[in-house]
Amino acid sequence: MKVKQRTFKRRTMLYIPGNNPAMLQQGSVYGADGVLLDLEDAVALNQKDAARILVAHMLKYISYEGCEVTVRVNHIDTPFGLEDLKQIVPLQPDALRLPKVETVDEIKRILELIEQIEDEHNLPHNQMNVHVMIETALGVQNVYDIARYSPRIDAISIGGQDLAADMQLVKANDGVGIDYARKQVVMAAKACKIDVFDTVFVDVENEEGLREEAEYIKKLGFTGKAIINPRQIEVVNEVFTPTELEIRKAAKIVKAFERNKAEGIGVFAVDGKMVDAPVVQRALRVLEMADIDVESL
Repeated sequence: MKVKQRTFKRRTMLYIPGNNPAMLQQGSVYGADGVLLDLEDAVALNQKDAARILVAHMLKYISYEGCEVTVRVNHIDTPFGLEDLKQIVPLQPDALRLPKVETVDEIKRILELIEQIEDEHNLPHNQMNVHVMIETALGVQNVYDIARYSPRIDAISIGGQDLAADMQLVKANDGVGIDYARKQVVMAAKACKIDVFDTVFVDVENEEGLREEAEYIKKLGFTGKAIINPRQIEVVNEVFTPTELEIRKAAKIVKAFERNKAEGIGVFAVDGKMVDAPVVQRALRVLEMADIDVESL
């Protein structure tokens, strides 16, 4: 099965509570690459049905132009999960985010339900991608097998707060306790060649801390970061956007590669540093993130 290829950057994905009509309506104006319309943790139990109705209405009538639109549903084993799937899947947002996935059997069961609903509505199985959230120690242990289960899974995400609770961590917000899990999740994503999102940074007043964490998870290999407040978007977008110096270096490497390739040279030097195929690939990624067409160089 060939799934739909994404066309959005994924530096920032903004959680929007499914019962907040003002934020839902204005979701695309905040500047995030994607919006996560949340039916799960951001919504109180007595608001679940109302939130589902509101999100479904927004998907039908609101254009989130320029943003990837993802809906986080409730877990399938809750009283709300199946109804979420029944109402949201037919509307085919860009992606569906599945929380607290722990095993291959679980993701298999959920994907079968999704495809059953799609069949009932005469919908193809390759239009809506699936994001899997890893939020427990068991999920971390099984993350590679989960991530590679289906071509529909084009991203995985770590849920730091739930994972910290599952690990019974006393101090959860410094990132130390979930560092191993972060690296496991990133490695699984890279092995499966899919995107990977970091957890939210809960201290919305701490811009310096947010920047430090964003820079750290970028070094680990994360594609981007989930955001809980629009004020956090600019910082994370800036961290994940190449600097002018990085762009100039990348362009220089790619130009030199094209010249040397024409002469049959595979390894060469730029500014005294060796350049080979992996270095060129990293340079091309920088130019891609900067929206620079290689052919225009």
